[in-house]
Amino acid sequence: MVVGAGFGGLFAARFLHSSPVDVTVIDRTNHHLFQPLLYQVATGILSEGEIAPATRDVLKAYENVSVELAEVTGFDLEARTVTATQPNGLTVAHPYDSLIVSAGGGQSYFGHDEYAEFAPGMKTLADALTQRARIFGALELAELEEDPERRRAWLTFVVVGGGPTGVEIAGQIAELSRRALNRNFRRFDPSEIRVLLFEGGKAILASFGDDLSGRAAKELGKTGVEVHAGSIVTNVDADGVDVKGPDGKVTRYASKTKIWAAGVSASPLAKLLADASGAECDRAGRIQVLPDCSLPGHPEVFAVGDMMALNDLPGVAEVAMQSGIHAARTIGKRLAGKDAQPFKYRDLGSMAAISRRRAIVSFHGIHLSGFLGWLAWLFVHLAFMTGFKNRFTTLMHWGLSFLGTGRTERAITVDLATLEPRETR
Repeated sequence: MVVGAGFGGLFAARFLHSSPVDVTVIDRTNHHLFQPLLYQVATGILSEGEIAPATRDVLKAYENVSVELAEVTGFDLEARTVTATQPNGLTVAHPYDSLIVSAGGGQSYFGHDEYAEFAPGMKTLADALTQRARIFGALELAELEEDPERRRAWLTFVVVGGGPTGVEIAGQIAELSRRALNRNFRRFDPSEIRVLLFEGGKAILASFGDDLSGRAAKELGKTGVEVHAGSIVTNVDADGVDVKGPDGKVTRYASKTKIWAAGVSASPLAKLLADASGAECDRAGRIQVLPDCSLPGHPEVFAVGDMMALNDLPGVAEVAMQSGIHAARTIGKRLAGKDAQPFKYRDLGSMAAISRRRAIVSFHGIHLSGFLGWLAWLFVHLAFMTGFKNRFTTLMHWGLSFLGTGRTERAITVDLATLEPRETR
C-alpha cells in the first residue's frame, strides 16, 4: 500500500513494479504534481496539465500497480489496515503487508493560519490556479480603477518568503510586468507593477551560500523586484501587510495580492501515523523515523519525503524521490531474504530560476549563475518531468515565454477576478 502520489509515492510504486507484489496507490487527487513548477502555472507560463499528469496514466505500464482516488483518514497498524473515504462516500479499510506513506506537506503560517485567507500558499494545484486568478484578476481590476492610490494597491504584489518558491514567483511576476503585458492595458503602464519580496532571514536563498544569494538578489533587482531581507511580516489583511524591518520599525504596505511562500508543515497524516505507532513528531509535524525510514516497532511501515524527520534532511523533491525508492528497495530486499540498509541521501545540489534565462545552481561546491545556471536548471527540470508529451509542450511554452514574450495561460472569469477570499483545496 502506497499513500500519496507525489515524488516519494510515485517513485516507490515504480520501483516495486518488478517485485512479486501487488501495489495499491491511494491519493486524494487523481494526478501527480510536479510541485517545483507550480509558480509557472500561477504566472501564466504553463498549463496545469503540463505539471500534473494523471497518476493512472503515469503508472499504466506497471500491471501490478493499481490506483485509487480516496482520502486516507486513519491507520490501524496492529490490524495492518488503511482506512480511506472514497468520492462516493464509502469508507473502506484496505489491508496491507507493507505500507509506504508519502503524503507530503502543506504551507505553514507559523501559528497565524488566519493569514491564509488573504495570502494563499503555493503547495497544491488549486493554490497555483488560485494565485493565477488573483494575479491576473488584480491587473484587470487595476484597469477598472479610477483612483490612483487604489490602483497602486492592485498593482503591488507581495511575496512572503525568500526561498526558491518565493524567489521564482517574484521574478516571474516582475518579468510578466516588464515583458509579457506590453500594450495590453490602456489606463496604466505594466511597468508600474511593483513586486515586493520579504524574507525574515538575513538573505534570500541563504542555503545557497553568500555568493549565490548575493547574485540572486542582484539579478532580482535588475528585473524590478524589491528585496527586503531581515523583514518579518507581522500582519496580513485584505488591503496589505505590516512588516517589521531590520531596524524594528513596522511599515504598512498596501497590496491587494499577497503570496505566502514561507514555511512548510507536514501533512496531517503524519500526526495520525504517529498516534497509531507511538512515534514522535517534530515542530514541523514530521514523524520521527528510524535510519531505514521505517517506524519504531513497525518495520513494515515507512514514512518518506516531506513528512519524515531524519537527519535534518530538507523537504525537497530529491529527498522524497530517494527515500521512496529506498523504501521500495527495502521491501524487495526483505522478500529476497536480505537485510535492510540505512537510508543514505545523495545531495544532488540546489537550484532556483531567478528570471528569464537566469538561474543559480549549487552542486558539490560548483556554483553556476546566469545563463549557464539556467541551462542546467532547464535540463534537470525536463529530466524529472513525467511523460514525453509533458516535456514537449513544456518546451514549447518555455520557448514562447523565455525566448519571446508570450504568456498563454491567462484565462480567468469575472467571479475569479474579484479576489474575494476563497477556500484553497
